Amino acid sequence: MAPEPHQNRPVAVYTDIEDTDVSAGVALLEAAGFEVRVLETMDPERIIEGAADATALLVGYAEIDRATLERLPSVRIVSLMSMGFNNVDIDAASELGKWVTNVPGVATEEVAAHALALALGALRGVKEYAEAVTAGEWNSRSEIVQPRVSGLTLGLVGLGKIGAQLAAYARPLFARVLAYDPFVPRDEETLAGLEARGITLETLETVRRESHVLSIHTPLTAETERMVDEAFIAKMPRGSYLVNVSRGQLIDSHAVRAAVESGHLAGVGLDVLDEEPPTADHPLLGHPRITVTPHIAYFSAFTAAEYVRVQAQNPVTLMLTGTPDSPVAGPNTDHTR
Repeated sequence: MAPEPHQNRPVAVYTDIEDTDVSAGVALLEAAGFEVRVLETMDPERIIEGAADATALLVGYAEIDRATLERLPSVRIVSLMSMGFNNVDIDAASELGKWVTNVPGVATEEVAAHALALALGALRGVKEYAEAVTAGEWNSRSEIVQPRVSGLTLGLVGLGKIGAQLAAYARPLFARVLAYDPFVPRDEETLAGLEARGITLETLETVRRESHVLSIHTPLTAETERMVDEAFIAKMPRGSYLVNVSRGQLIDSHAVRAAVESGHLAGVGLDVLDEEPPTADHPLLGHPRITVTPHIAYFSAFTAAEYVRVQAQNPVTLMLTGTPDSPVAGPNTDHTR
């Protein structure tokens, strides 16, 4: 059924909201003059039908591809409730004259803290020992003898806001913090500034080879998809640990499981999977030295409110000023993934 006429009010449409309370966002949009609809769907056809007259599309996890964008000519902005934007074809959006916005920096502290928690949990065997207690095995000892954290090197693949915050949290605990990021300048001033914060910028090969704990903080692109595969892991030290709070598709799940079973990886901490929610037979479930949390690293009382606010504010700011607050792509603009 086609949407009812809205008497020239701009229309904002939420696609999928999962269990998020978007009432504050709805109120913000309505106060700015928008008519608001909540579809609660990721189905492309239902989105196209429900947003046929929309100016703003507010998206959770729904895939918004070129075909969907082409069938929504009135949409001026796709406003996301996440920092990542790989569920939207931003090239197509730019070509079609549409803005795409994200929620940058809101959950930096939370995600960095979660990454550190996963790293320390893996290093200390928390999941394995907790499961042993539940099974009545109080005196159980892991096959992996836990190392002392203060003698270890933490490696970061990606030194954006979250990677840098994790480094700040972890530096007092670890012997060294190494980082690789091809987008960080290697001029003398930048390198000296990083060294003053306890971070040494290195090549990917060096970070991978010398890190006892490797934490992944890169966006998902064609170049980074499944970058942590069998060959990548083989070049990590035997008995090292892997953490991923970025995107599940950055790692090869079967290769990681095999590396844990062989002992090449001593432990793994993940907040993301390549399949969410996972099937019961997902290779990264069910192992005592692999901890998986349900894509919850971003979540706190603060972010629960702020994600909703920023997502709703972007269409409002676009309407008022002609440019949204946090664009990752815009009409006829170049962008970096």
